[in-house]
Amino acid sequence: MMLKPEQLKAFDEQGYLFFPDCFSEDEVAVMRAEAEGIYKTDRQEVWREKTGAPRTAFAVHTYNEVFRLLSRHPRLVEPLRQLFGEDVYVHQFKINAKAAFEGDVWQWHQDYGTWARDDGMPEPRAMNIAVFLDAVLPINGPLMIIPKSHKHGTLAAGHDNSTTSYPLWTLDKETVTRLTAEAAGLDGIGIVAPTGKPGAVLMFHGNLVHASPPNITPYPRKIVYLTLCAVSNHITKFTRPEWIAHRDFNPIVPVADDALLDYARAHRVAAE
Repeated sequence: MMLKPEQLKAFDEQGYLFFPDCFSEDEVAVMRAEAEGIYKTDRQEVWREKTGAPRTAFAVHTYNEVFRLLSRHPRLVEPLRQLFGEDVYVHQFKINAKAAFEGDVWQWHQDYGTWARDDGMPEPRAMNIAVFLDAVLPINGPLMIIPKSHKHGTLAAGHDNSTTSYPLWTLDKETVTRLTAEAAGLDGIGIVAPTGKPGAVLMFHGNLVHASPPNITPYPRKIVYLTLCAVSNHITKFTRPEWIAHRDFNPIVPVADDALLDYARAHRVAAE
């Protein structure tokens, strides 16, 4: 999947791209089934909310075949090779959950702020790719982004290690208020919350400011996040565990476009 000139322009201006129909129902079905099984395991890579509900499962591509295939999928890898002009590697891979009634907040932050401060990533030449495994609705804790905020560079942040079970470099209220005012459209609102069905994909710049509210609905929300980084821009500090910030800088070799469907057929997994 290669990006068109108008998509490249939109990404440069807004800091994100949204693809509502990137993966099919059958492809999502096999990924969702694997994710639900992983959340039931007792592994150090599976982090939980303070209630015990699943929050994040890290590095699943290193021990699960379905997510290994996803980490090498050409629909995700090729656009980033196009944007960066070189090969990419997996800096981070995780499945974030917002469990029904229990999914907690993710505060306002920039991901590159963490990659730079904690991992020593030289430049924001890495990007997050979000793959929806469940329907992301306006009501079940969608990701909220501030368009154009990536153009402000890496902003000052404070290290919050108490609000939730996951420590984060977060932005203050004044900064978020200023950024949303600058991004406001004709409706006067400077926040966008992309929603869509399972299989939708959101790609966004490492410096794009984003957050998500708690999920107090009966509708769970699972999203796979791949962070792909330009190989020449690999991290230089190793303060976080390898299963959070990976140290294999070898270029990704893409699999076939139908690799997930082949796996689903071989294991008789299909959308209900």
